[in-house]
This record gives sequence, C-alpha cells and structure tokens, in this order.
Amino acid sequence: MRLDYHVLDVFTDRAFAGNPLAVVLDADELSTAAMQTVAREFNLSETTFPLPASSAGADYRLRIFTPSTELPFAGHPSVGSAWLLHSLGRIGDGQVVQECGAGLLPVQIGSEEVTLTGGTPVVGEPLDVEPFCAAVGLSSVSTVGAATAAAIGTPVRWAGMGIDFAFLHVHDWALGETVPDLARLGELGHSGVAVFSYSQGRAHARVFAVGAGVPEDPATGSAALGLGVWLVASGLVPPDGESAYVVDQGIEMGRPSRLSCRVAAEAGRAVRGTVSGSVVPVARGQIEAPAD
Repeated sequence: MRLDYHVLDVFTDRAFAGNPLAVVLDADELSTAAMQTVAREFNLSETTFPLPASSAGADYRLRIFTPSTELPFAGHPSVGSAWLLHSLGRIGDGQVVQECGAGLLPVQIGSEEVTLTGGTPVVGEPLDVEPFCAAVGLSSVSTVGAATAAAIGTPVRWAGMGIDFAFLHVHDWALGETVPDLARLGELGHSGVAVFSYSQGRAHARVFAVGAGVPEDPATGSAALGLGVWLVASGLVPPDGESAYVVDQGIEMGRPSRLSCRVAAEAGRAVRGTVSGSVVPVARGQIEAPAD
C-alpha cells in the first residue's frame, strides 16, 4: 500500500526556509510502530498523520512523530497540517478543532496564516541558571576578557502550553556563541532548552529539543507558546491583558523562521496563548507503507 504525502515549509513565506514538515495522508490503518518507521524515513524534525477525530467536537485527530518518538503536541506540525487539510478541502475556513495528545485545540484558518491556540499554560519555579548555561556552552558569570556574562540574570523556568521547555534569557550576541552539549541537554529533562534574547516584543531564539530527539529546531511553535508563559512569569510583559511578540528562529541554521505570537495574562499568570505562521508547499509524492 502506498500513501500520499506532502512536504511543507512552516513559519515562512518562502520555500527552503522555516521548518520542514512531512504530512502523510489516509494512514488510518498504520500501527504506531509503522508511523514511527515512516517518520524515521523522512528524518525531519516532525512527521504528522491526520486521522479521523475520535472525540466529539473535533474536526480531525493529529498524531505527531519525531524520528525517535511520538509527541502529544507540537506547533509547526499543527499549523502545517491544518494548512494542508484546508488546501485539500478536507476542513473548511475559519475555526476548526484539532484533537491531539494535549487535548482539543482551536485552529484558525486565515487567508495568509494559520493560528494555533496552545494548551493549558504551566510554569515552574525559578531554577539555577548555571546547569543550563553549561549545557549550551555559555557562562552565567563574567569571565576574563569578556565584558559581560552571556546570561542576563532573569531566572530560568520550565514553561509551556502543551509541552515544556526551559527558557534561558541571554544577550543577543550570545546566540552566535552557543555550543550545545547534547548529553548535558538531555540530562536536564523535559523537551529541551530555548536560548533567546528579547527586546521590545521581538525574541531571537535557538531551540535545542533534545528531549524530543531533535538536536536543534529551526522553528518551534510549542516553545514560542511557552515563551509567552515565561514572559508573563518574568514580568517582561504586562501582568494583565494581551501582549504580542514575534520569535525569529533558525537564523543560525540557514532556515530563517518567524513565529507571530500573543499571550493573554490575568493577575501575573498566562491564561491563553496563540502562535501564527505562514506555510509554503515544497514537495509531494507517495511512500510505501511499512509492514509491521
């Protein structure tokens, strides 16, 4: 049996930028092991399998795989898959509901962008910055010959809206100095670490999603959503109301990406967030369904 697939570039307005995604259609009969085999064959950061919904109120169900594991939720797979299903006429305009491991999530299909609403916001307590700096080859303190430390001093926290990342706030120059130690990153737990600078509503980020089997990701919608939770908890956006911010990512990988985000806060806690982006189709074909 052969299955149709499409390859898309997500969070970009041009081909060969953003984060590539493989979407395999009509794979209802594949087992979990077979889906993992297909994802390993594509060897992209994620491969998705849109399936019929199993929950009332959902328009479709989405299973998301990295080359090594299944994820309950991810941003660029959700945005890209919804865009493709709409372009094929399988879902309509406006708001639809995606079923995934993080629950039932609203997705807004626009004329130029797709907007994903994240899951329930969570944020952890402040953590010691040093293990995180060490894991990405940066210093948390001033060193001889350096004018300042890479880390700004805002506490590291785990945060997310579906899956959790640690957020390490650094000076912008430090993004180019970052040298990840994959073994150390893996020991920190959860999905990975986002290293970023932030100024006036713009973040410049690198995301090392080692916990999901992705050494570095060119665009990470789930981390962009989690950043909003972190920004509220860290007092870098107002404690009430809605704030907009953008995340530029993938620059150092030669795959520049832009993620447009909003976070809503009440009494100093994030209560809701969205991430939006454009999608560009780059390839389509068929793949042999693996035997179990």
